[in-house]
Amino acid sequence: MCTGKCSRCIGITLFPLAACAIVSNILLFFPNGQVLQLSEITDLVWFFQGILGAGILVILPAFMMLGAGGAGCCANRCGMLLSVLLALLGFAGGVYCAVFSSMGLIGGPLCDTGDGEYLYPFRNNTLEYNYLFNQTTWSICKEPENIILWNIVLFSILLALGVIEAILCSIQVINGLTGFVCGTCMRRRKTNISGM
Repeated sequence: MCTGKCSRCIGITLFPLAACAIVSNILLFFPNGQVLQLSEITDLVWFFQGILGAGILVILPAFMMLGAGGAGCCANRCGMLLSVLLALLGFAGGVYCAVFSSMGLIGGPLCDTGDGEYLYPFRNNTLEYNYLFNQTTWSICKEPENIILWNIVLFSILLALGVIEAILCSIQVINGLTGFVCGTCMRRRKTNISGM
């Protein structure tokens, strides 16, 4: 496969992944569909890992990858080099999303434990006694309803999206460097050689 076509495929794949990350991050602000006070939203949501990291920082390289693979061939060396630099930015965004999403999973949600005060009931637990592995502890959180399941599902989605985007962007770095060094498709090169 030509490096330009590969670049185009990766760019097209990154768009829906980035859109899903943005939507997942926005949903974290509305646990169980409820509008909460700003002080009642889990702090790790405010790092915007889905909106900024796996969203905007991945959409920018995706546009460049589409441009670099424009005609289905990698004759545009400058475009391929620029796609490498932006793919590094996308890789950083994916890693940023994965790191903060995993921290959100480990730390648990901010919730009302029944006394009207919002706190993090799972923050000081060791991984051995973590709430992720002990579903009976989920009853500690009374409000918002289903906050633990909400956070686990959305932070897990963001974690998976961040990892997938980081992998795709790292593939694009290798692909773009190959396109930058080689310059053209093998098919076009064979045509030029046989015409000599």
